[in-house]
Amino acid sequence: EAPDTARLRLLLVEPEARGHGLGERMVDAVVDFARDAGYREVVLWTNDVLAAARKLYVRAGFTLVAEKPHHSYGADLVGQDWRLPLVDQPASSAS
Repeated sequence: EAPDTARLRLLLVEPEARGHGLGERMVDAVVDFARDAGYREVVLWTNDVLAAARKLYVRAGFTLVAEKPHHSYGADLVGQDWRLPLVDQPASSAS
């Protein structure tokens, strides 16, 4: 990935702490840090079965850009790549 791309590697809220807005605050903190540090985008990888996490990413403005089946943790899963641009992208010129 480009050096101006921040990658969110792992977001984990312990089960007993879930439901209190901590995940949303952590995602917001990551995005704020990346923006303040001058990154142009944040990308992350997750699995499609993690519905609560995906809701956080959607609310933060991430969009799903790719999916790929894989076998991990003893299960068949679908990995997902999500992307959040932090700066306006230049408009493409139509020919």
